[in-house]
Amino acid sequence: MENRTVLQQMISRPEFGPFVLLIAEILVFWAINPAFLSPGNISNTLAFTVELGLIALAMTLLMTSGEFDLSVGSVFGFAPVVMWTLFNSGTTSLEVGFLAALLIAAGIGLFNGVFVTRLKIPSFLVTLGMLLVVRGSALFITSGFPQRTWNAGDQWLAEVLVGDFMVGPFRLYMSLFWFILAAVLLHYLLTRTKAGNWIQAAGGNPNAAMARGVNVVRTKLGLFMLSSMLAAFAGVISSIRTSAANPNSGTGYELEVIAMVVIGGTALAGGRGTIIGTVLGIFILRVMRNGIVLIGVPGLAYNIFIGAIILGMMALHSWLERRHNAGV
Repeated sequence: MENRTVLQQMISRPEFGPFVLLIAEILVFWAINPAFLSPGNISNTLAFTVELGLIALAMTLLMTSGEFDLSVGSVFGFAPVVMWTLFNSGTTSLEVGFLAALLIAAGIGLFNGVFVTRLKIPSFLVTLGMLLVVRGSALFITSGFPQRTWNAGDQWLAEVLVGDFMVGPFRLYMSLFWFILAAVLLHYLLTRTKAGNWIQAAGGNPNAAMARGVNVVRTKLGLFMLSSMLAAFAGVISSIRTSAANPNSGTGYELEVIAMVVIGGTALAGGRGTIIGTVLGIFILRVMRNGIVLIGVPGLAYNIFIGAIILGMMALHSWLERRHNAGV
């Protein structure tokens, strides 16, 4: 009976469904094409995964608090444009450009948060407007052309952020270290600290949370700033790795990031979030993108698979939650 209780607890956790789906994905793609688990393919998958993953981690906390940020994709493209424009002007170092990009991103997040918390405008509308403003700014600054980045490899900052190294047969990037560090810290923040309780309370019942002394406004302001800053950080990493700072980069990322978070088990309505589930959701979608290409499915069909996974996972989460509430 005790073992059955433990099993029931495992199944009822929001991370259980994504974990099973990820394992099934890996086994299916590996069975169809053994090259799927080759060191080269694993290395490539990890390189692309962590950039979107950084945004998804911050989005998890924001959605747990009951808010969205649709501007993260545009910030992803805008931040490296700012950094490389400043650096290529010859008036600043890459480090100053990097800090300027992060500070501007923090300002964008603060602006979003103030409009949402002080003016009581839904975050969907505020960040949708900010998406257009930021994307338009990136295009205006660059006249629509990518910025020069070919001398990035000579900078120590580039090595710290995206330097590559070998672990056995695997080629890994420093960005994987930053992703793991962010995941560990944010998981600890959400599950082991007072701030984590505030985040969940703000999303579950903000009025009751304020009545119990939770500073909902300050909590949400901080999360909007974190969301924008991690999007900027991810964009800078991507620009160094790909040697391109394109003002259009990150288009559509906001929806894919939200899909990762939702698939991982974070509640759309707020009040419940899981960093572990988001990590699983990140790998589910990135493994899917990589796997369907390797087995010969046209890459244009990727959105079909994303939609099917989202619908399936939402149905599974709903079923598990009903069973949990019913005490089954």
